[in-house]
Order: sequence, then structure tokens, then C-alpha cells
Amino acid sequence: MELKWLLCVTLLALGILAVQAHDMDEDNDADDVVDIEDDLDDGIEEVEGSKSETSSPPPAPKVTYRPPVPTGEVYFVESFDKGTLDGWILSRAKKDDTDDEIAKYDGKWEVQEMKETKLPGDKGLVMVTRAKHHAISSKLSKPFVFDTKPLIIQYEVNFQNGIECGGAYVKLLSKTPELNLDQFHDKTPYTIMFGPDKCGEDYKLHFIFRHKNPKTGKYEEKHAKRPDADLKTYFTDKKTHLYTLVLNPDNSFEILVDQTVVNSGNLLNDMSPPVNPPREIEDPNDQKPEDWDERPKIPDPDAVKPDDWDEDAPAKIADENAVKPEGWLDDEPEYVADPDAEKPEDWDEDMDGEWEAPQIANPKCETAPGCGTWQRPMIDNPNYKGKWKPPMIDNVNYQGIWKPRKIPNPDFFEDLEPFKMTPFSAVGLELWSMTSDIFFDNFIICTERAVADDWASDGWGLKKAADGAAEPGVVGQMMAAAEERPWLWVVYILTVALPVFLVVLFCCSGKKQPSAAEYKKTDAPQPDVMDDEKEEKDKGEKEEEEEEEDANEEKLGSDADLGSASQEEEEEEEEEDRKPASEEEETVNRSPRNRKPRKD
Repeated sequence: MELKWLLCVTLLALGILAVQAHDMDEDNDADDVVDIEDDLDDGIEEVEGSKSETSSPPPAPKVTYRPPVPTGEVYFVESFDKGTLDGWILSRAKKDDTDDEIAKYDGKWEVQEMKETKLPGDKGLVMVTRAKHHAISSKLSKPFVFDTKPLIIQYEVNFQNGIECGGAYVKLLSKTPELNLDQFHDKTPYTIMFGPDKCGEDYKLHFIFRHKNPKTGKYEEKHAKRPDADLKTYFTDKKTHLYTLVLNPDNSFEILVDQTVVNSGNLLNDMSPPVNPPREIEDPNDQKPEDWDERPKIPDPDAVKPDDWDEDAPAKIADENAVKPEGWLDDEPEYVADPDAEKPEDWDEDMDGEWEAPQIANPKCETAPGCGTWQRPMIDNPNYKGKWKPPMIDNVNYQGIWKPRKIPNPDFFEDLEPFKMTPFSAVGLELWSMTSDIFFDNFIICTERAVADDWASDGWGLKKAADGAAEPGVVGQMMAAAEERPWLWVVYILTVALPVFLVVLFCCSGKKQPSAAEYKKTDAPQPDVMDDEKEEKDKGEKEEEEEEEDANEEKLGSDADLGSASQEEEEEEEEEDRKPASEEEETVNRSPRNRKPRKD
């Protein structure tokens, strides 16, 4: 028990010392700042500079940035490493049905590095302003035609300031004769819209494509089902994330974030509304017959109200057994005029009427059961039954819920290849956001997965590696957290020391051994002497047992001879013992009292 208490006290002392040491360091830092301010004229700046250099942590390993280069055929690629917007066109359009003050697409775009970049030289497209309409676009090297090859679109987004309400999605603008990138706006026809979008607590990752009805020629938006994955982290962690859409000629699609699939499906089965309309629809001209009975239950027509049914009986009646409590003040009102109230000085009786003091609870009623006229409390009426209604029975004429008949859908069509969408010839960003400094980078549109993966490895992969190199390790993060919250030192110490404490506790919790001083006090042999004596004793006892066995064997013969002699002596002693007893019996038998009378 002494050891256990000692360990506990030691752990507690270590925790207290750690916190005190941290506090002393903070005090020393504060003292140093004061001293530096006092001795600036004496050249202490150099000392401060050398101190900051020696106390700064070692620099993190650097990741050198190299602009990514596509490794195969691409339709569009942009890394913004030239530092300009060459090839991009800013929209000068106005948004329809919007106030003139905010209708213009006058939001600013710039090419710059991220605020807290870990890769010097890595630039991207930044949406600088907030609460404005932004639109910018660029043409593809050649239009993309949906035929036998997949479509892959991939780009990076970083919400440097988080995101309140706004999007970071891209639009693949349809190839049409009317396409004018200088007038790019929200109603410009697009083929696919893809990317993150958020407002409030609704986190979305859009995949929308415009499908052309082969019968009417009209376009309808088809939305992919919402992913099951939690998307919140991608909007809040202020890290660069890679968004990828893969569309295959077999109508399957995959949506990836940071090269991990978060949503997948098929254009025929997993879009809303469905690509193909139903074969049959309800006849809009069909009407329910007037005699159609949809009532599953009806009142029993043969039921009769009982004669004793009183519909006029009230639900509540006065309790006749109630008794007015003793001390009830019948003559005292519940509320009285406030005796301390005073008429305001500016009260005009001609305008405001006669002034009356405000009512307050009667203080005399506070100690009494009640005041005013006493009334019996109301209770439920046992004879109350309410309005009589006949019981419900099954309706023999029930025909079910009426539905209009089905007819062939006049607008039905079947498109088994929705992948073959409208070709597109440009990529654009048309956005509104309440948050500024949204960072875009490394756009690529291609048909080969390997090309997109190589592009991601050379762009997003470097950012990820640089962020990982700049982030402190587990120990560094723990130390930084403890610098902000000194009480964590106690947690760390206990976490490390607890296993050691348990090991020591289990290993050292055996029987307590007497100390050397106790041996000296009692002159008892110490453990090493006792062990030696025990071994010698055991050896001597073994030798004695062997000698006794030999002696027993020697005595066996003599014991046999002596046995007969001793047996004869015992027999003689028994005979001598019997002799006096027989003589006593004869003496008793000869006495006159014990003689039997003679028969004549």
C-alpha cells in the first residue's frame, strides 16, 4: 500500500510541476518582453532576434512545385501557372429578372497563389469578390462529342475562407451557333453541370445533365441522386479537394472526391426525373362515377338509441360532497387597490378619466385557504354519455379508392443511350457566393482515366504532399495543443504513466519482506542464511532417513527372537492377573449369604 500511495503522489506531483513549469515559461516570456521594451536603446534587439532564431522550430521539409503536364490527349487543360487569364473570357452580360444594381456579372477574377500556400509558384483562379455575380469561360481545344469514349472532367477547389452560401461548380457549355462567351449568363445552354454547392446546412455535390426529348425537342434537367457520403468536411476544412466526374458510354457514372468514389449510378435508373417517361399515364379526362362508394365503414342503419341515453347531461357537475375549508374569507376580495400607488403628476382627469390605483393580490388571502365567494369544485359527471351515434359496420357496397384508368402515354419515348448528350465546346464558371477567395485550379477534360490520374498526381497530389509535410506530427500537434491548454500536460503524463503504474503495481504488490533492521532487532537469520540452513537441514533429514532404514533392517532379526520371549512374559503376567480374581470369586461363593438353600 505504501508503494501505491507513493506512485499516486508522484504522478500528481509531476502533473503539478508540468503546469507550473509552463506558467513559469509564460511569465518569463512576459518578463522578457518587458525587459526588451525597457532596454531597446541598449541594443537588446539583436539579442531578441537571436533568441527568436534559436527558439524557432526546425523548418518542415519542402515540396518543390512543378507545373503539371498532360500525359495524353486532352480536350481542355488549365493550371494557371502562367499567372494570367489568357484564353479565358470575362462575361459582360446582365442577369435577367434582377435589379440593375446586382444584375451585372461584375465579380472579379484573379490568378494568384493561395493565401496559405505550401507550394510557392502554384497559382490558380480565384473568385476574389463576394455578393456579386461572377462568370468566366474558356473554349475547348475541340468540341467534345459523346460517342464511344468516356468523358472525364476534373478540377480542384479550395474554400479558403470557408463557405456560407454559394457554389463552385462548372458548366460544360453546349455547342450551339448562338454560343457567345462574352454574354455567358445563367440561361446559357449547358450540357453538364458538376461540382460542390452549399447554402445553410445543405451540402450538395451536383451532377446535372440536360436531356433532349426526342419527340418534342425540349430539354429537361436530370439530377443525380444525392450521395450517401457526408460532404460537410469538404466545405469546412479549408483544404484543396479534387472533384472528378466519370461518364461511361454504357450510361454508368462515378463521382469522386479526392480520388474516392462518393456517388455512382446509371443514367437510366438513378436520375430524377427519370430519363424515359412512363409507358402509361392516368387518363386526365376520366372522372369518378357519382355512385362510386369509397366508404369502408358506414353507420349501422338498424341501430337505435337506448331509452336511458341522456344527451343533455353535462360533462361536469358540482361536487356535492365538497366542504368549504375552514378560515375561508368570504368577505375579502381576491384583489385590492394598491395602497402605495400614487396618481402620476401628469394625470389629466379630463383627458385620462378618473384615476384608479392598480389592483394587487389581497395580502390577507396569502395566509387563508381562499377569499371571495366559495364555490363547489366541479367533477366529472358519471352519467355523462354525450351525443349518441350509431356504431360503424362494414360497408357492403364498398368499391375501394377510385383511380383514373391508365392510357398509353402520348409523350412516351425510350432513349437507351442517354450518354449521347449534346456536344459541348466550352467550360465556364457562373457563380454567386457570399464568401470570397474561392480557389480553382488544374482543370482537365479528357477521355482516359490514366491521363486524369497522372494530372491529379502532378497537381493535387503535390498540394496534398506539401500540406502533409507542413503539418506537425502527432507529437507536435499534442505539444501545440498543450501550449494553448496547459491542463493537457496532466492528461499526457497520466496517459503515459498509468500503464507504468499498473505494471509496477502488479509486479510489486506481493508479500512484504522484512527489512534488514528487523532481522537485527530479533537476531533472526536473514533470508540468505535461512535458505542455506534450510538446504542443510533438508540434506541432514534425508541422511537420517537412510540411516534409520538401515537400522530397521538390522533390528528385524533380533526383534523376531525377542518377540517370542516377550510373548511368553505377557502370557505369564496375564495368568497372574487372573489368579487373584478367581480366588476372590471362590471366597464370595463360600459366604453363607450366597449359599443356596437345601431342598428337603
